[in-house]
Amino acid sequence: MSAEYATFGLTPAIRAGGILSGGDHQVHRDFVDFVVDGRPLLFRLCDLDAVSPLASDVPPAIFTAQVRSLLLETEAPLPFGRYIVYGCPDCEDLACGAVTAAIERDGEDYIWRDFAWQTEEHADLERNGYHGLGPFRFRGTDYCTALAALLDGAGGTRRRVLLIGARVALLARLAAALRTIGVGADIAQDADGVPADELRGYSAVVFGRSAGAAQRDAVRRAFATAGVHVPCVDGLAPVVPLLVAQTEHALDRSPPEQRRLTALSAPLSAAGAVAEIEVTSSCRVRLTAYRVDRLSRTHTHELFDGVLEPGRHRIPLDAKTVRGESYLVARTAGAVRTTPVRRPDRHTGG
Repeated sequence: MSAEYATFGLTPAIRAGGILSGGDHQVHRDFVDFVVDGRPLLFRLCDLDAVSPLASDVPPAIFTAQVRSLLLETEAPLPFGRYIVYGCPDCEDLACGAVTAAIERDGEDYIWRDFAWQTEEHADLERNGYHGLGPFRFRGTDYCTALAALLDGAGGTRRRVLLIGARVALLARLAAALRTIGVGADIAQDADGVPADELRGYSAVVFGRSAGAAQRDAVRRAFATAGVHVPCVDGLAPVVPLLVAQTEHALDRSPPEQRRLTALSAPLSAAGAVAEIEVTSSCRVRLTAYRVDRLSRTHTHELFDGVLEPGRHRIPLDAKTVRGESYLVARTAGAVRTTPVRRPDRHTGG
């Protein structure tokens, strides 16, 4: 086993929730990811839709137990000293599959080794091992300091967002969609008179297109006066899945340099519209277009679903698909981005 040390750290991460085509949805999860040698460990596992055991929406007692388990203060949950490193984002059933590793002490050091995909009590390292991943040797002081710092917060609460606008029916549908994926949502005309403690309970503000400039400024001032700094989302269009995607992006607290999906744009050229997508590691990307026609009806088109390698990619767009008022949503398991597609020749209101 190599005596070289790897650095160990932690970073905020999300499993981006969303309303998918066909009415399906995936739940939003906030968790703490492991950073090995400056890079999230999850990124080394290609297209894995999973979260670490350090999820912020679990009860504090369970969160604390997970931290102490990784510190080896309790017995390993699986045979042969194996621990779950990443599991199913929707349940805790090992049968869904999990990434596990043997974690052990060597003097003051902590070692993670023998990573494997596991669906039952015993791991088959020969068949399901992540060969070439690890082993990682961490200095005990760095490892313990990073994990012990989580005990001060001991988990967290589900995200809540404040929805501002006059179109109550649309905001009600948005609130219902957000609650479906595990994000709490409240609707208001403004933030006047709301106590500072209540404002601190929100992680983002979403403005519908019906909210005027003065109304938006007043809400921002209310949060600033309360000493609360939250991202404010200007809704692109009255399309619920698009607004959910914008909200998910605003809720992403991970450092920009540690995100997997880093850019989405739709530049226009003589050759037509294209989607430009940038990813930092190999991952599955789904690209969806939403078009609002002259009658304010929404049309949804699935444009791309495949694994992209690290780098910048250009995906041609069908002119008929993105004509008029159109928007793109690019989604990976851990991130989501949105962008408008503006065509100078035709434009319809939403």
